[in-house]
Amino acid sequence: MAILKIARMGHPVLRRPAEPVPDPTAPEIRRLVDDMLDTLKDAGGIGLAAPQVHVPLRVAIFFVPGSRSDPAGPDADGVPLTVLINPVIEALADEQAPGWEACLSVPGLTGAVPRWRRIRYSGVAPDGAPIERVAEDYHARVVQHECDHLDGILYPMRMTDLSLLGFDEEIRRSLPQAAEADEARPDEEALA
Repeated sequence: MAILKIARMGHPVLRRPAEPVPDPTAPEIRRLVDDMLDTLKDAGGIGLAAPQVHVPLRVAIFFVPGSRSDPAGPDADGVPLTVLINPVIEALADEQAPGWEACLSVPGLTGAVPRWRRIRYSGVAPDGAPIERVAEDYHARVVQHECDHLDGILYPMRMTDLSLLGFDEEIRRSLPQAAEADEARPDEEALA
């Protein structure tokens, strides 16, 4: 296992759609996932997509800490580490909500990004087992952020108001009301 170099905004691997994984159970995919897990842990993020480590394949990993989950919701204790291969997302309602996002490939910046509040996602686990879940709020935001990487999209491309893009420290200092609101606070951890 190894810690991989994270591609930053501007690198060509982040600007193009990733290729589907023909065999999710292949040993090279298992090695990639293990390296991505080491890299995510080292970077202190919540999720990571294969293009971010210079591998243009449709593989994403993520988790949702319990502190970011709705205590009354289905994910009250958070979402455990999930490895999602060849994911597909479907919006389950027209409602979008803005929320602060950061990214390991856009270091030092934070921006307010509109995302679907409720989605269904599906894909395959590394053992070949199907995954299908419904996600809401922060869980849905994390999945959409990671899957955007697989389509060559970084969060600033989703922003509708670029005046809400700034350096992490400045956003936290200048928008204290955002830091207090659960859904709109700048994250302590980068999504990926």
